[in-house]
Amino acid sequence: MGVTTVRLQADVEQHLEAIASRLNRSKGWVINQALSEYIEKQQLEQERWKQTLEAMESAARGKVVDASVVHSWLNSWGTENEQDAPRSGK
Repeated sequence: MGVTTVRLQADVEQHLEAIASRLNRSKGWVINQALSEYIEKQQLEQERWKQTLEAMESAARGKVVDASVVHSWLNSWGTENEQDAPRSGK
């Protein structure tokens, strides 16, 4: 496990100490949890951005599905005749 030194603003340090005390955990544990969650969130956002760019490129190439087809598919959810997800025709 690595060691990193961080300078915290006084109010952040106070909140950190309060959280650690309330959870009966060390400040290091709280910081590690917070950073792990932050890193996971950043990775998810990066993946979503990548998927958004890919979708925009796909749409620019004309690979789209008509809105009425999508609405029909969504309306079929939970029914006996639930449809498969529509695919672009190109």
